[in-house]
Amino acid sequence: MSLLLHGLIVVVALTGWSWSTPKDDPEPRSISARLITQQEPEPSPVVEDIDEPDRDEERRKEEEEQQRREEAERQAAEEEQVREEARRIEQAQEQEREEQEAAAARERKAQQAREEEAARQKAEAEAKERERQRAKEEEQRQEEARRKAEEERRKQEEAEQREREEQARREAEQKRKEAERRLKEQQLEALADEADREREAKARRQQEAAAAKAREVQMMSESEKYQALIRERLSQAWYPPSSATEEMTARVQITLLPTGELQSAKLVSSSGNTAFDNSALGAVKSLNRYPIPDSRDTFERYFRQFTIEFNPQRLQ
Repeated sequence: MSLLLHGLIVVVALTGWSWSTPKDDPEPRSISARLITQQEPEPSPVVEDIDEPDRDEERRKEEEEQQRREEAERQAAEEEQVREEARRIEQAQEQEREEQEAAAARERKAQQAREEEAARQKAEAEAKERERQRAKEEEQRQEEARRKAEEERRKQEEAEQREREEQARREAEQKRKEAERRLKEQQLEALADEADREREAKARRQQEAAAAKAREVQMMSESEKYQALIRERLSQAWYPPSSATEEMTARVQITLLPTGELQSAKLVSSSGNTAFDNSALGAVKSLNRYPIPDSRDTFERYFRQFTIEFNPQRLQ
């Protein structure tokens, strides 16, 4: 725009100079006039007669001088007009720049406001999503806690039921033995010392059998308790893969040391899914020490080597 403005000034200046080229104008006609007033006439001064050609030449020069002055004034006016136009164009350009800068500032401000609003909405959406996720996780934890509590209650009820059944069986056995003993006592009252010795020997054998059976019952009860503890520990440590289905079952053979430490773990029956099998082996190997009974006989019989069956619905 600056170059265009200077170019316009140069063109106007050159055009003005071409306009100022003097031309041969015709000589003006002389006009004689007389002022008429109501005052008393003053005597006319004596004017010496001048030759007519000299007066025409003088008038021509005066007119040329007047034309030159007028031309200079016209040229100065045109130059002032050009300068005024240049100032107007510059002011218009400055105003346009200011308007563009103001528009750009408004656009930046609007863009910043849009970005801030988008960031606020995004933050609100993320906060809502986090809150929803926390609520979902809390609900899952509560559901898992309820499930574990229900499972524990069921196991406790089953254990109590088995204990009641065992107690009833022992009482029935005791009553039966007592009845047999009374009957034999009645039948053997007339026998001599041999019958007494036979009765005593039989009683000792019965006592030993009862003690052995009691030990067997105790070992069985104790083994069931620790088997339940082991299943619970493995259930807590086992994380089946997302691809697991209810039909998948893997059986792992576990061998323990007398200290409860894992000696070996062997997959004896695959589920057909490598990730599922590895998750079962990983759960078995993740336990540093297995809960085992204090009785060495119970350990050797039930916990030296045993097999656990992994299924998404149960552990056996």
